[in-house]
Amino acid sequence: MAPYLEHPALWPDVHNSLIAALRDDLAPRVAPRYYVGLERRAYLLKSDDLAFIGRPDLAVAPMALTPQKSARPLAAAGVITVELPLKDEVAENYLEVHEVTTGILVTVIELLSPINKLHTDGRQKYERKREQILGSRTHLVEIDLLRAGAPMPLSGEPVACDYRILVSRASQRPQAHLYPFSVRQPIPSFSLPLLPGDNEPEVELGQILHALYARARFDLRLDYGQPPVPALPVQDAAWANELMGSLTSRRSG
Repeated sequence: MAPYLEHPALWPDVHNSLIAALRDDLAPRVAPRYYVGLERRAYLLKSDDLAFIGRPDLAVAPMALTPQKSARPLAAAGVITVELPLKDEVAENYLEVHEVTTGILVTVIELLSPINKLHTDGRQKYERKREQILGSRTHLVEIDLLRAGAPMPLSGEPVACDYRILVSRASQRPQAHLYPFSVRQPIPSFSLPLLPGDNEPEVELGQILHALYARARFDLRLDYGQPPVPALPVQDAAWANELMGSLTSRRSG
């Protein structure tokens, strides 16, 4: 996993593009028994909320980011300029796998974002939806490629890792399969849970992301001379610098 992709200015594009790439990879492999729908969830956030999750560029007016000032004395006459609290809608995509003949929702695939991981209200809304899925007969695949923020809750001892993929099969709850991995490790593949007896496609998430990275030319929007956001621990930062140095040498050679 490239830690630079988590930069707030780039992650919204990475998030929605990766969800679409996952749909494009899975849809032909589960058809005609299933279809994969790309669904959209919207959050209405204030300007300071947008700044908190690293999206101040979405604010309608920059002045909305200015802290509220103390009351000014009333002018004798004339017109004064005031500021209004503004909100903006932030949307993110997720996937639903449905059986074609019945329309039953079989699997939900979620790719976590700063809104549902870092923002208090967004996280509470997502956790409520997560609880509803876990209390149903629907499978859940939860992909967390963000180092920032506390991981989604699990029972028992926490697992120390940078990233994680959770595959929760309805028939096996409360047990689930967790795929933890670090920034230095390849992104693991996993089987997409479907209805009993059906062949389950292997999801090569790392290959899908790497192909998207090359296709979308994310490298043109990143400054590899700067540390990633959030910053890596010292040992991982040294490893990343050495890796970037070797890649730069190869390109120049």
